[in-house]
Amino acid sequence: MTSPTTTAITTTSTAATVTTTTPTTTTPDTTTPTSTTSATATSTTAVPTATTRTASATASWSDLVSAALLGTKRRTPPVTARAGQGVAAALLDAAAVSTVRRRAALRPAPARERTAPAPADPRPPLPPAARRRLSLLLADRGGTAGGSRRGTAPDLTELLPQWLAAAGERGYRAPEALLPALLDAARARTDLRPAALALAGPRALWLARLNGDWKFALRGIGSPTAVPDSDDPGSVRRRWEEGLFAERVQLLTTLRRRDPQAGLRLVRGTWTTERAEDRLMFLDSLREGLSAADEPFLERALSDRSRNVRATAAELLSALPGSALAGRMAERARSCVGPDHIPGAEGPTINVEAPHECDAGMQRDGVTTTPPTGRGERSWWLGQLVEAAPLDGWIERFGGRAPAAIVALPVADDWRTELHDAWCRAAVRQRDADWARALLGVPAAPARSAEVAPVGSTRDLAKLLTVLPEDERAGWVAEFIAAHGLSDAFRMLGVCAVPWAEPLGRSVVDALDIARDAGSYPWSFSGVMGLAERCLDPAAADRLDMLTAVTDEPEGASPGSGGYWSEAFQRLVGTLRLRATMYAELSRPEDPASGTGPDADRTAGPDPATETAPDAPRSSASDRTAP
Repeated sequence: MTSPTTTAITTTSTAATVTTTTPTTTTPDTTTPTSTTSATATSTTAVPTATTRTASATASWSDLVSAALLGTKRRTPPVTARAGQGVAAALLDAAAVSTVRRRAALRPAPARERTAPAPADPRPPLPPAARRRLSLLLADRGGTAGGSRRGTAPDLTELLPQWLAAAGERGYRAPEALLPALLDAARARTDLRPAALALAGPRALWLARLNGDWKFALRGIGSPTAVPDSDDPGSVRRRWEEGLFAERVQLLTTLRRRDPQAGLRLVRGTWTTERAEDRLMFLDSLREGLSAADEPFLERALSDRSRNVRATAAELLSALPGSALAGRMAERARSCVGPDHIPGAEGPTINVEAPHECDAGMQRDGVTTTPPTGRGERSWWLGQLVEAAPLDGWIERFGGRAPAAIVALPVADDWRTELHDAWCRAAVRQRDADWARALLGVPAAPARSAEVAPVGSTRDLAKLLTVLPEDERAGWVAEFIAAHGLSDAFRMLGVCAVPWAEPLGRSVVDALDIARDAGSYPWSFSGVMGLAERCLDPAAADRLDMLTAVTDEPEGASPGSGGYWSEAFQRLVGTLRLRATMYAELSRPEDPASGTGPDADRTAGPDPATETAPDAPRSSASDRTAP
């Protein structure tokens, strides 16, 4: 009998050698093979002909691939077909021979060291319902259909940061199977990285070493596991000297929170060898735990060759009211601003005489000589002096008057806006609540909206509000909204603690209801509505149900506004209920008050994230803009 012909092909660096073993037919019990070897790769068996092999040897792999992709009718392949063979078959034969030659020429690479196992994470796993919720949030993080209308569906992409923060506060670890999706989300959104890396834990770093797309996790931003134990000075020193820049910033910030002087010693040890941009970032990190012990180092930084470093050092020193720089600035500011008793006036008037020059001493202490476009030099220098002067010094300067009484004094020669703006910046820098309270005043005053932010003012009310305690801040914003509406309140709402206090939440909802009654479209307030979805107390959902009904449109209202407002309030209520469900899912399974456990999914109500119309459009990024 005859056995099938077998062909072995080997390749060296100079030529292809084909060894063909062809059995001869004898009796059924005997088969004697004969072997023929030829350096020119000739054969009479079912191997490609010499012509085909010669053509395939000379044709490049890219030519063969191009011909296969375009098709033999559009491009003639660089091969010659043997008798009775089609061009396409000849092309495939040539590709097969070329593939074998390419593979045979490869040298086996040495085996790599086996990857170390992933480190253990002792934190408890997520409850099953919370795990499923995280999977849904990560799957929807890219958003879906765009458009100006969001429909009634909650915006899951805006709930992911809250979910991550809540899960991290409860000490859970991320499920192993969801770590890749979690790292992809953190890669796409930098605002997610601290919470995402904290939840992912040490296994995120292990995965990041195996995938270059996740290398941001190795920089240590937001990952507590990336910071060495401060009780091991050698490990801390190695990380400081050998780590990436972002790792060093993270290390310094963490050390300043634990031991401010240990962080200062790190900076001081390598200060003279650092680049200017690195010195600036390290100096800025000293805001954490800033104290009088940092003053000698900051005073030396005033002579740094980098202007930005000098300015930052001066800013930090001015935040220390007892520093030598603060004393120098106070003396300069007192020579420019003081009481002036005008005959016939009920009280003193504040007289202002701006500096006529910016001398070398002022420049060394951080005063910038060149003003921004549209600002005069003298007013620019005055603002910097008053901003850096200790606020307590003004009480003595004006005869022991309280901050509110000083702010109420008239200011001569139209210097009021410039002076009050500088005091606002000083209150933020020195975290002085009494001065912040005096400069903010009573929010419900009839003309207060224009008073707190007059024309030409550079003051930032949102920053000024951060100086007040959380409850007082929320109360002030609530009164401001009740008196003046939402048009100027967006940034103020952004600095209020979450969830909003009940008076603030009520003021926001009432203002939105008033806007609906006025007949405007809801997307004019999409920024505030988005904040309400994320910041209102979830317990308010049932109380807001009445707002979801479609109301009669008032005369002169925008066409269809009633239906659009109904959709917006339905989305608000649905998002609040979804947030409540999320927090319940994250509760400990053993907590009987949480309503979670093995039977929780069977007793829980419908999920607001899924109880929406099939054709309800999803939100887009454009819907989250400020009004």
